[in-house]
Amino acid sequence: MSKFSLNPDSLFPSRQYGFSQIVVAQGSRTVYFSGQVAWDENQNIIGENDLRVQVWQSLRNVEIVMTTAGGTMADIVALRIYIVHDWMDKTAPVSEGLKTFFPGDHPPATTWIGVQSLARPEFLIEIEGTAVLD
Repeated sequence: MSKFSLNPDSLFPSRQYGFSQIVVAQGSRTVYFSGQVAWDENQNIIGENDLRVQVWQSLRNVEIVMTTAGGTMADIVALRIYIVHDWMDKTAPVSEGLKTFFPGDHPPATTWIGVQSLARPEFLIEIEGTAVLD
């Protein structure tokens, strides 16, 4: 897969938050994955009422998705991150997680969306996305 990021000076510097403003990708397969939350394989919540722990578990689940699809985290071109509204002013763990799981100069384009609630009351964050593979 060929992928590069663009972060023009005319837009705010998004790298400090762990994402790119623009990602251009070309490959032979596109992967769309469902929202990943802080459940383990037995539907146990990991990190109840702890956004940082839920971010890490959700991103570990995204890694599992990518491995299962035959790719890596580097193949992800876009993420949509849904954060329960009450936590939107405490999002530093989201930036930390993105910078940890997507190191380097080419993280995915990302949109953060504040929502009233998610599918279960214990979920604080849900991450869905798109990847391009060769």
